[in-house]
Amino acid sequence: MKNRTFQICIVIIMVYIVLSVAFYFIAGDSFRQSSSVTEMLSPKAVTGELYMGQTLDQKFRAEMDTIDSVTLLGATYARTNNDTLTVSLLDGVGGKLVSEKLETAGLSDNSKWMVVFPEPVKVVKGDILTLSVTCARGVPGNAVTFYYGNSINTGKFEVGVESEYPVHMDSAALDGELCMSVKGTSYYKLAQYYWYFICAIGLLLAAFLLWTLWCKKKGRITMGLRVIAAFSVYRFLLKQLVIRDFKTKYKRSVLGMFWSFLNPLLLMLVLYIVFSTLFRSSIANFSVYLLTGIVCWNFFSEATSMCLSSITGNASLIMKVYVPKYMYPFSRSVSSLVNLTLSLIPLFIVLVITRTRFTLKFLLLPYPILCLFLFSLGMGLILASIMVFFRDTQFLWGVVSTLWMYLTPIFYDVNIIPAKLMTMYKMNPLYHILRIFRVLLINGVSPEPKAYLLCFIASVVPFLIGVWIFKKTQDRFVLYL
Repeated sequence: MKNRTFQICIVIIMVYIVLSVAFYFIAGDSFRQSSSVTEMLSPKAVTGELYMGQTLDQKFRAEMDTIDSVTLLGATYARTNNDTLTVSLLDGVGGKLVSEKLETAGLSDNSKWMVVFPEPVKVVKGDILTLSVTCARGVPGNAVTFYYGNSINTGKFEVGVESEYPVHMDSAALDGELCMSVKGTSYYKLAQYYWYFICAIGLLLAAFLLWTLWCKKKGRITMGLRVIAAFSVYRFLLKQLVIRDFKTKYKRSVLGMFWSFLNPLLLMLVLYIVFSTLFRSSIANFSVYLLTGIVCWNFFSEATSMCLSSITGNASLIMKVYVPKYMYPFSRSVSSLVNLTLSLIPLFIVLVITRTRFTLKFLLLPYPILCLFLFSLGMGLILASIMVFFRDTQFLWGVVSTLWMYLTPIFYDVNIIPAKLMTMYKMNPLYHILRIFRVLLINGVSPEPKAYLLCFIASVVPFLIGVWIFKKTQDRFVLYL
């Protein structure tokens, strides 16, 4: 047994190393950096012709670590001008970071003019920079102009934007900011410390396993050893409980387990018709977006509802046979996990139908699935504990879960949430789990490291709270069953 325990510890360490290395390389560059483009304002008016000796200055806040190009919305007055513009990027004290020429002879009227810098310009995110435009030969009849504005077009209406730094034509400030967008790259600082973090967690894991081996050698029983022993002894019972729950769900059903496929598809079809025709959703790849939310929510709803009655529903068995009580809510969660696995099949079918690009990033899906399982299990343990002492919990949870569903971005875009409420809105753990699901499936890239960290915290904290509450109350269950 000693050698077997040692072998298990070695396997755990090896699996941890393999998964850590595989995750880093599968996540790829999108895990370490991201390209972004700032949004351009809607045009309201023009600055007027830019003549020789005049300077057009626009201050802006750097939102990325390097700047690759700048795009300006300009006009040629429907003529061919013969001038050379100098587009410069200045730092906060007026020092020139980069300068590039733009010939006006080849520019189109009322179009976006892109100025690409020879090399990415390194800046400090959050610093105030200045975009300066001058011309070499601008005279009346041979000069261009630029658009400025103070609103953003959302597709349905214009949203006003307060001009923090108005554009200046020489020393005169205009009522708005230049219609410009900046393209660049942001580097994630957390990704730079990935291997330090992995090594630290690996050392803690190795120390824990060594401590476990030492305790076993001394004959001491730790909580970890007790849980491992329980799952080893009651493995057959756990399997039977899962099978029983799965069969009970589809008992006397004509289609049986095929409802795991049909249920999310039919629900998606109904909601898709409603939100793509009546409410005109503008979400890209809405069918995948919607089905992803439905699959995740169905698992959470089913797992928590089944865990809710896992103790009270097995009262006769608990009173007669000793089995670790956490086995009952755990088996219900595993049973729901089986249904989730089956529900992923129609999700991938929809991915194929919508011609969504399959990438290696799909291999990262076990991470949000694990987080979803831990979060649902944690909530299930809390509900199962409360249900023993307060039987009205089942009715209250029906109301709370309905409210929770509407507070989760299942069929609507999070952009409709007011900015001042987003901090509170993001306290919903399902928001972070769904976001990783959708970025992996729809965008085909890895989210930023912060997304993984927030998802981990949002799922593990409720799980640990659920374990603590269940452990503190389980000894009193028999008094209320």
